[in-house]
Amino acid sequence: MKKVELIEAVAEKAGLTKADAVRATDAFCEAIAEALAKGDKVPLVGFGTFSVSKRAAREGRNPRTGETVQIEARNVVSFKAGSALKDAVN
Repeated sequence: MKKVELIEAVAEKAGLTKADAVRATDAFCEAIAEALAKGDKVPLVGFGTFSVSKRAAREGRNPRTGETVQIEARNVVSFKAGSALKDAVN
């Protein structure tokens, strides 16, 4: 599902105009991004939890040359699906 399709689905299910659905979807994504940037977890009961974890620095390989390269430490976003979402998919 692309963002346009998501917006259409939100508009239909919530009874919103597409413009309102765009604003709502963008605000939702922005709120999650801001919370994660502060280091907060974002639990959505039944859907899942967004969180930030730290990935340590490590050595990797350039696939073309086989040369060893140093990969810097970084923060990564993770998502753990909730039970209701898992049940809906299965």
